[in-house]
Amino acid sequence: MSTSAASPSPKMRPVLPRLPVPDIHQTLDRYLASLEPLMLEDERLGKSSFESSYALRSKLAQSFESGIGKVLQERLHALDRASPNNWLDDNFWIKKAYLEWREPLLVNSNWWLAFHDDDLVPPSALTGESSDSRAGITLWQMRRAAWLIHRVLDFKGKLDDGEIHPETTRTGIWLRQSTKKMFNIGRIPAPFCDIISSPPPPDSADSRKLLITVHNWFYAIDVYNQPNSPTDIPQLMSPREIATRIRAVVLDVEQRLTNGERALPVGVLSADNRDIWTANQEHLLSIHPTNQKTYHTMLSSVMALSLDHLTHTTPPAAHLIPSPRGISQDVLDSHLHTIRAHPLNVANRFYDKPFTLIVDPSTRAGATGEHSPCDALVPSIVAEYGIVQGVDEAAFEGSLDDTNPGGWHRLDWVADDKIRGECDAAHSRAVKIIEDSDDSVLWFEGYGTDWIKGIGESHLNNCASISDRIPGKLGPDAYIQMVLQLAWYKTRGEFTATYETVLTRMFKHGRTETLRTLTRDSRAWVLAMVDPKSTVEMRYAAFQCAIKTHSRLTKEAATGRGIDRHLLGLRLMLRSQDGERVPLFEDEMFERSQQWKLSTSGLSAGHLFRGTG
Repeated sequence: MSTSAASPSPKMRPVLPRLPVPDIHQTLDRYLASLEPLMLEDERLGKSSFESSYALRSKLAQSFESGIGKVLQERLHALDRASPNNWLDDNFWIKKAYLEWREPLLVNSNWWLAFHDDDLVPPSALTGESSDSRAGITLWQMRRAAWLIHRVLDFKGKLDDGEIHPETTRTGIWLRQSTKKMFNIGRIPAPFCDIISSPPPPDSADSRKLLITVHNWFYAIDVYNQPNSPTDIPQLMSPREIATRIRAVVLDVEQRLTNGERALPVGVLSADNRDIWTANQEHLLSIHPTNQKTYHTMLSSVMALSLDHLTHTTPPAAHLIPSPRGISQDVLDSHLHTIRAHPLNVANRFYDKPFTLIVDPSTRAGATGEHSPCDALVPSIVAEYGIVQGVDEAAFEGSLDDTNPGGWHRLDWVADDKIRGECDAAHSRAVKIIEDSDDSVLWFEGYGTDWIKGIGESHLNNCASISDRIPGKLGPDAYIQMVLQLAWYKTRGEFTATYETVLTRMFKHGRTETLRTLTRDSRAWVLAMVDPKSTVEMRYAAFQCAIKTHSRLTKEAATGRGIDRHLLGLRLMLRSQDGERVPLFEDEMFERSQQWKLSTSGLSAGHLFRGTG
C-alpha cells in the first residue's frame, strides 16, 4: 500500500473515448463475411451450395435490420446513454463472459504464467533437493517467493503513487484502472451468477495480509507494517521480513505434519463446478463463525502465494525437442503442469483469487489467477516487473532462524463429514479435468518476430521456399495466425471457427473484442498451401491477401468496430418474455460461427516467461 499521488489536472490527463455502439448495417455485413469460409466449406463437401446458403443468411440479416434489429439497436443506444462508462462493461460483459459461467475455473478459465528460472538463484538450489528444507519447502524457494511478492507489491505501490505509468498517458489510465482490480478481492460463488467481493477499507488489517497455502493449509501473514495512526499509510515490508514470516508458517506446517495432522483441502472446492462450489461454500460458512472469518480474510488479502512441497516431473519426451537455455522438453512441460495444476498440488490453491504466485522446491515459479476482473495482459505486466530483476541475496543477509517473528496466523476451518466428503469428490473431479487437458510449449528458433517484421526482406527472393520469399514489414500476429490456420487444417482436415482476442483498451473501461481469424482469404491461402498444383507465386499472393484481411479485422476490432460484442449486446436487448424472437440468432450458422474449437487467445512468452495459458 502507498499514498496516491495527486491526480493530474484535467488538462494533463487524457480522456479516453467511450466504446461506441457499432453501426448495425456494418456489423451485419461483417457478420455475413465471417460466414463465407464456413459456407464455402459446406459447398466443397457437397452439403449445400454457397449461393443458396449465402442468400438465406443475407435474407435473415436484411429482415433483422429492417425489423426488430432497429428496436434492439435503439435500446442498446439508450442503455449506453444511461451507462457511466460504456454499454458493454457497465452492464453485462463480466457477467456474461465470466460470472454466469458454471464450469470450473481450473483449466477452463483461469490464466497462468510460467516464469523463467532466476539466474541469480544458485545452481545447487534448482534441483529442489536441499538439506535445509522444512516440510519439503526449501530456503531458496522461500527467498524467491518473498522476493517476487515484494517486487509485485512494489509495482502496485509505485502504480498507486503515479511513479510509473502515470495517468497523464492513455496507457497509464488503462493500466491503473485494470491493475487495481487484481488486489484485495476475490470471486464469490453464488447461484446463477457469481459476484466479485468489494475491497476492504484501507485501514483493515486483512488488507495488509498475504494469503499463503502450504500442504493444503491456509495461512495469512502481514506484508505491510501496521501504521502508527489511521491517517498513516502502511509501508511494504522488506523481502527479508516477508521471508521470515513465510519461514514461520513453514515451521508451523512442519510441526503439524509431525503431529500427524492432515489439512482439510478446502482449496480444491474452489476448483469445482460453480454451482457445486456455491452449495459447498454456503454449507461451509454455516458450520461455524470461524469459517466466515477465515473466508473473509482470504477474499480481502492483497494476493496469494502457493508453496508446493514437491517438484513435479513428467516422463521424458519420446523425441528430443530443443527448448530455451538447454531445458529438456519434459522439464519444461512439468513446469507448465505445476503452474496449471496437477493431481498432487491441485488443492494447494484458492482459485477464486485474481493473483496467486506459485513457487516449488526447485524455485520454479509462476502465477495464476481468476480471469474476470481483468484481462491476462494486465497480470503479465505486473509479473514481468516482478521477475525482471532477480533475487538479490544481500536482501536476505542473516539467517532465517526459527524464532517466531509474529505477524502470521492460521486460517483454519471447522468441518463436518459432508464437507470432508465434498473435498474428496471435488478432488476426483479436478483430477479428471487435469487428465483431460494438456499444456506444452514448442520453442521454434528458426526465426522470430524480427525476421517477420523486417529481416525476411533481406533474404534472397529467388529461394524456392515460400518462407524465404515473404517481404519484411509483416505483422507477427497476422503471420502466426495464418500458420495456425494451416496447422489446424493439415492436422484435422477441416476448417473451424477461430477465436482471437483483441484489446479495446483505447476506450474507457475497454476490455476485449473477438477477431474471427477464419476468413475467406485465410481459407484460400491454406487451400493453396496444400494444393500441389499451386505455384509459389500463387501461394504468396494468397498469403498477402490473407494477411491484409487479418490486419484490417484487427484494426476494426481494436477501434470498436468488431461484431461479436455488438451481436451479444443486441441479443441481450431482446425481450423474449414479450414473445420477441430473432430468426437470425436461431440460425444454426449463427451458433456454428461461434463454436471456437480453435481459440488463440494468449500472451507473448517473451524472454521472461516459459509459457502462458
